[in-house]
Amino acid sequence: MMKIAVASDNGKVSGHFGHCEAFMIYDVEDNKIVNSEKVANPGHRPGFLPNFLADRGVNVIISGGMGGGAVAIFNERNVEVVIGADGDAETNVHAYLNGSLESTGSVCHEHQHIDECGV
Repeated sequence: MMKIAVASDNGKVSGHFGHCEAFMIYDVEDNKIVNSEKVANPGHRPGFLPNFLADRGVNVIISGGMGGGAVAIFNERNVEVVIGADGDAETNVHAYLNGSLESTGSVCHEHQHIDECGV
């Protein structure tokens, strides 16, 4: 089984990973979603969220934008990072599963560049 998490706000992909309202976590078997759960964002603090999700068994994280520190921790934990996504959370999971969702590599380097990550 694979677990795919989507940083989301009201069912849509969040523009910034750390500040999303919740994570939609989808359980996938045989390329099909078999279960989903909404997990409230427990709070943004450096280094916490990537480990929080990895500890829940997440294999893939989908988000609009994400800071480089979070990307590095996900990489260390062998969690695939897909950034630059937008729109409906579940639609993006289906796109990932059928191979049509590609990461833009849109890493938010500095928070003062507000337009880059939609914070």
